[in-house]
Amino acid sequence: MKNKDNQDDMDSFADLMKGVKPLKQDKRHFKQATKPKQVTIQREQKIDADSYFSDSYQPLLPHEGPMRWKQSGVDNHLLKRLRRGDFVPDLLLDLHGMRQTEAKLEIAALIRACVKQRVECCSVMHGYGSGVLKQQIPMWLAQHPKVLAFHQAPKEWGSDAALLVLIDIE
Repeated sequence: MKNKDNQDDMDSFADLMKGVKPLKQDKRHFKQATKPKQVTIQREQKIDADSYFSDSYQPLLPHEGPMRWKQSGVDNHLLKRLRRGDFVPDLLLDLHGMRQTEAKLEIAALIRACVKQRVECCSVMHGYGSGVLKQQIPMWLAQHPKVLAFHQAPKEWGSDAALLVLIDIE
């Protein structure tokens, strides 16, 4: 009895479905396409550069002698050790031939890499050139909260064409 009722149900269902065509499956996926990692990294670098580095900010930097600066609250002895070359830079950034906007992005990326890789000291080589980068880089570095101090590099690391930078990696 159960089989007969079941067969009648199937027959009536088949009658109802006569002429119905199956729907075609859509191939569209509506979730957002993932962006390449490089695009995301570049966007973060630009945000860092735009938020930390201002061209109008003028920190108190020395007009005579070697270029040097330390964050308030940082021990003077740390700056002296940096001047003597007690710190060896683990990362080097060469900015020769770059424009200011490119240099800003590279400095932001360098500081981010130092924090990520737990590198305490790095070197930024700006070269001699027209002196635009040589003038701007100390102003930018003095604005970043992760930069503890910087000093003109010793002769073996570029002398007055480079800066040694101490980074707060904590």
